[in-house]
Amino acid sequence: MPPIIRANKNPYSAFNFIVEINSQPVAAFQEVQGLDSENTPIEYREGPDKMNSVRKLPGLETYPNCTMKRGITGDLYLWQWRKEVRDGGTMFPPTRDVTVQLLNEKHEPVFRWRLINAWCCKLTGPSLNAKGNEIAIETMELAYDRLDIVEQ
Repeated sequence: MPPIIRANKNPYSAFNFIVEINSQPVAAFQEVQGLDSENTPIEYREGPDKMNSVRKLPGLETYPNCTMKRGITGDLYLWQWRKEVRDGGTMFPPTRDVTVQLLNEKHEPVFRWRLINAWCCKLTGPSLNAKGNEIAIETMELAYDRLDIVEQ
């Protein structure tokens, strides 16, 4: 049975969200992309099929990398996680469960995406430019095994 989701008359704002790593709010992100899942169709035709048609069955489920962007604050948690992946450790790759919670206008969670066994596969530093006045942004890319929407 599908989960019951509290219906809202208006769409939720995309700017009101929280990212947690292993159930701890670690960093404030300004952008999250890649909360997608896809099954690649497998085409199958049975020999005695009189319609001579191809059936499409669900194949492997795949997930793109999730990309998160944030302003650099001096906190080295993400770099340390990336360093664990790069250097190897007791558990390789060092995975974490990452949760993205969409909040309503009262700052209550209404949707929760859970990236299971996520690991930092790429960490990109900021583009620096002495002529500009933009905030220094770093980008983290996560590979993960599975994406679920968790009931609130």
